[in-house]
Amino acid sequence: MSPKFTVAICGGGVGGLTCAVALSRYPDIQVNIYEAASKFAEVGAGIGMWPRAWKVMDALGLSTELSNVAISAPVHEPKVAFTFRQGDQPIGRSFYTLITPGGMTTLHRPEFQSVLLKHVPPSCRMHTSKRLVSYTQPPSDTRRSGHSPAPIVLRFSDGSSATCDLLIGADGVKSNVRAGLVRELASDAAAQGRTREAEELRRAAHPLWSGTRTYRATIPAEVLRARLPGHRVLTEPMIYFGKDTQLTCYPIARGTIINFAAMRARYDLENTILDGPWIDDAPREELLQDFSRWEPEVQALFQSVPRYSRWAIHTTQRLPSFVSGRIALIGDAAHAMMPYQGAGAGQAIEDGYLLATLLGHRKTTLPTLVRALRIYDELRRPFAQRVAETSRENGLLYTLNHPALARGAGLDAAAARIRDNWAWAWETTIDGDVDRALRMLEAS
Repeated sequence: MSPKFTVAICGGGVGGLTCAVALSRYPDIQVNIYEAASKFAEVGAGIGMWPRAWKVMDALGLSTELSNVAISAPVHEPKVAFTFRQGDQPIGRSFYTLITPGGMTTLHRPEFQSVLLKHVPPSCRMHTSKRLVSYTQPPSDTRRSGHSPAPIVLRFSDGSSATCDLLIGADGVKSNVRAGLVRELASDAAAQGRTREAEELRRAAHPLWSGTRTYRATIPAEVLRARLPGHRVLTEPMIYFGKDTQLTCYPIARGTIINFAAMRARYDLENTILDGPWIDDAPREELLQDFSRWEPEVQALFQSVPRYSRWAIHTTQRLPSFVSGRIALIGDAAHAMMPYQGAGAGQAIEDGYLLATLLGHRKTTLPTLVRALRIYDELRRPFAQRVAETSRENGLLYTLNHPALARGAGLDAAAARIRDNWAWAWETTIDGDVDRALRMLEAS
């Protein structure tokens, strides 16, 4: 069978692999994955998955295998997702228990990626050590729907090149696909006399530092248990609140490892250019002063950490489109966000699934690819960008920097706002967007 078109996925992380697995349902689409690293390896330790994203995994036939590597299999009845606790004082106080349908399923990232890789079919060609440098899309007059365009040319850092009919940028927050797409949008705006818009678009090509650093680590459960038997994070996810600092911990790897992430926020440095490395190692002593007055159970966590990796959290600026011609962005390449809802991976999963569903539809052909991508953008961009906004707001609440707190609102009010911001993750599904997307495609 000759493919109806060829797809290049640039990036082999959660979003790219989910998209590849979803596309495997359509054997008439040829898929190539180009990964910059020398092997497919997930960065980070823990990943939280809410019911909305879990339903996508179920639709792709992955839920049983993922349940086997999760701390516990998802359930439909109400379950504790997180306990909120103010920890930046000698005696901490738990002030809210977030109970949601099914709770949050926690996974070890390498185990999650292993399941995804297992379901990428042999027909999908996987290429490593292929860092995209740039691409060339045919001129704008060939980007219109209704006829067969010339191929897109990809160029890699090793000097090699490839072609495709559709390029999906799943290459993360530093995305070179996004840089190229934004240049195209800026060029179109400039050609139409929208000079200010063109300048703003050019700036959006590059991620900005959020002013926040995350100190990540994993703690062997037996080490923490020996230090403080019965520590609550051995069995339940916790979010500890504190002024300008915050800590999230939860068990992964079937309870044998504790995922640890301490945040240190400088909102005066938000949306700046970082001078220094994005990721490096940090000495254990670096955080001790910031958390020295926190309660004993938090001190036990810090004393159990063997070493930290320090991450400068970067986000993407709000884009007016996730697509340009036959180029589409998914995941962090499109909407890198703050981690305060555990939603980045889930949104990448949703992007890849909806896009693949549109591409596999019988009405999507090489001449009509542009229309399918516009539908993807119309549905996914507003939703993902809203999630990014509420995730940032949750961070302001966790670190006690929200204006409402300055006006006298208490932690109970903060908890209610956090829950409202987060409700999309368990009160909605992607099914409605998929149905709407297919109706739009059928009507086109």
